Amino acid sequence: MSTTEPPDPDAFSALLGPADIRELAAALGVRPTKQRGQNFVIDANTVRRIVRTAGVRPDDVVVEVGPGLGSLTLALLEAAEHVTAVEIDDILAAALPRTVEARMPARADHFSLVHADAMQVRELPGPTPTALVANLPYNVAVPVLLHMLEHFPTIERTLIMVQAEVADRLAAAPGNKVYGVPSVKANWYAEVKRAGAIGRNVFWPAPNVDSGLVSLVRRPKPLTTTASRTEVFAVVDAAFAQRRKTLRAALAGWAGSAPAAETALVAAGISPQARGESLTVEEFARIAESKGEHA
Repeated sequence: MSTTEPPDPDAFSALLGPADIRELAAALGVRPTKQRGQNFVIDANTVRRIVRTAGVRPDDVVVEVGPGLGSLTLALLEAAEHVTAVEIDDILAAALPRTVEARMPARADHFSLVHADAMQVRELPGPTPTALVANLPYNVAVPVLLHMLEHFPTIERTLIMVQAEVADRLAAAPGNKVYGVPSVKANWYAEVKRAGAIGRNVFWPAPNVDSGLVSLVRRPKPLTTTASRTEVFAVVDAAFAQRRKTLRAALAGWAGSAPAAETALVAAGISPQARGESLTVEEFARIAESKGEHA
């Protein structure tokens, strides 16, 4: 029999519940938009679970992308040293600091707001980020994730909530039918794994799909002496642009010709008849290096 005690309702008083979310949205004249993939989390237990799963520590500086009305932001502020939120929406960006001040005044000076498109952000105010925790809209989740990992190398741990299908793709291993460009590129930066499922009823409005948590822990990039990240990613993009073709055919345009692609593949120790979905990021890096060596 479980000895876990039920949560104390008073413990959630600073966090946002369903009525709080709707009241805030009404006061701001905000309706979640499909264009920006907005689905606001309305369950305090869920945001606490996300923070716990992310392993947020008291000394962490967390960057949150797309904080919306602040559900996850407040839970992060309970656990981290500092939270920097990046919000593109004018109304939401203006309102969030007021929400933090009203509901968690003792933590307000541990919060920063950046009103910008996350894809354009290359520096952040305040202390250097150590973690990324975010509820990302499915239509921008992968580009935003890769952008943040590229431009903020001090981010050691990431936990994102995304559409379940996107979560599966990010965490897929070679040979899996959904393994592709997002899987390989995420693996360039981090060890990636699924970290749980999230139901639809914790959101307003409830989406038509389930969501999933993805954990990414920064690791050393694949060892390459001559190939840059850009060059490796060019191989990845070419391999999956025609994923049903063998690598000899799929990489012909990238290498200059099919024979040149075969030469690079053989030099990298990879069968020209293999397909991109069977390769690890380290193998893609070897292909990129071998082209340079045989150019």
